[in-house]
Amino acid sequence: MINYILQVILFQVLFLAIYDFFLSKETFFTKNRWYLLSTPLVSFLIPFIKIATFQKAVPQELIIQLPEIFLSPEKVIQETEMYQSINYGAILFWIGVTVFLILFLVKLFKITNLIRKHEVVKKKDFALIFIPNQTKAFSFFNYIFLGKEISISQQDQIIEHELVHSKQKHSLDLLFFEFLKIMMWFNPMVYFYQKRITLIHEYISDEITAKSETKETYINNLLSNFFQVENIAFVNQFYKQTLIKKRIIMMKKNQSKKMNQLKYLVLIPVLVSMLFYVACTTENIKEEPISKEARIQELLDELALLRGDNTNQYEEKVELETVNLKNEVSFMVIDKAPTFPGCESGDKDCFSKEVQKHFSRNFDSKLPNQLGLGAGKKRVFIGFKIDKEGNIVDVNARAPHIDIKEEVIRVMNSLPKVVPGEQNGEKVAVKYAIPFTLIVE
Repeated sequence: MINYILQVILFQVLFLAIYDFFLSKETFFTKNRWYLLSTPLVSFLIPFIKIATFQKAVPQELIIQLPEIFLSPEKVIQETEMYQSINYGAILFWIGVTVFLILFLVKLFKITNLIRKHEVVKKKDFALIFIPNQTKAFSFFNYIFLGKEISISQQDQIIEHELVHSKQKHSLDLLFFEFLKIMMWFNPMVYFYQKRITLIHEYISDEITAKSETKETYINNLLSNFFQVENIAFVNQFYKQTLIKKRIIMMKKNQSKKMNQLKYLVLIPVLVSMLFYVACTTENIKEEPISKEARIQELLDELALLRGDNTNQYEEKVELETVNLKNEVSFMVIDKAPTFPGCESGDKDCFSKEVQKHFSRNFDSKLPNQLGLGAGKKRVFIGFKIDKEGNIVDVNARAPHIDIKEEVIRVMNSLPKVVPGEQNGEKVAVKYAIPFTLIVE
């Protein structure tokens, strides 16, 4: 999930960079509006698109390295399971969602409170709400809010401007980004998107409204008073001081040449690059620093285990390949990893935690202390395969004692049937390697 979120943010950064460098100075306001609305959605979809021609050849049997699992006496296992059952990341996420949802509802309450408390004048296409002792001017869907202190001579122009927002449903755009802010409150790109869409809304309304009079007159009216601003992100505000300078510059700008629309074609190579990146991305699993010699031995054990070999005939080859190892091992990504019962589709972290819980419930925790092994940490390596039907097969293990090996194999064979993995839309067999640390007291 974290990898997916980072990809979404990265793609949104690239889309906004294209907008700022190539499109933001052009007068294709409607096209730019749809660009700013569509690219956040595209960013969410691209990570799910896997184009086979972009992917490297993938063997029918894939190998997935699960995070390390600790096996210890019963008390320690229970403490570990209790600790792992608390998902602090999820808690933080939902706290943020709750806070931003409350903030949104507070702002929405302010709007409804203004409608309820103040004078409402029903018109054919909209409702006009007059706010006493204010010079505010903004709209929300078909409601236009107008400060009574705004001069009568300016009211018609403001209403005409706000009607453009109303007719083009600009409030829906802003609510869309409010929803993204609630669900992705930690993503700064959503805030940048909302600022740019707000400015585009003003450009569109200015362009249409200014046609009824000269641009000079319109600009003079825009600058004629000191205006207050309602601090609500999802309303269209006529007098937002931070945007007025940009609006005036854009109104004075000549219409962009039609040839400049070719700039949108920049999206094509960028989209292709994104799809290529998604198709070929591999995951990195980082481990705690260990010596090169120890890591080489781990690789020897895992390789021999997965090949079903009990000798170290591959030692020389593996040692040559791992001389420059720096505590990071790259593994191939499968489109959809096998799914443990009760987990979300393809969730490898959940799979690992469920295996941990399974061992906590079924492994004979007293056995290691009955075998005369020296106290400390003992390494155990387990390899198994999930076939195309979701069965756990070909379980093998390397352990410091034959009884531990047999117990580990017994527990692994008692795992429930899972949903098989998929690659390029087809069910595939998947091999797993799990490093274990066995704590002996």
